[in-house]
Amino acid sequence: MKCLSCKYGNMIDSTTTYMSALKNCVLIIKNVPCMKCTQCGDELFNTDILEKIEKIIAAAENLASEVSIIDYTKVA
Repeated sequence: MKCLSCKYGNMIDSTTTYMSALKNCVLIIKNVPCMKCTQCGDELFNTDILEKIEKIIAAAENLASEVSIIDYTKVA
């Protein structure tokens, strides 16, 4: 699949680190599956992954200190 952003690179299976600033902390989720462009590095997440990220964020808001680092492969 060609990249939707740069139109030149190919999207390949990869993992990334997802970061989100919540109201009470910064959440870092490591090892999140994604499709990453070989040219520009743009990342895409499928719907299932985004739903799991939303659940992780909701759970982290209740537990979080200032910074939370979660490994996706251990909680998804």
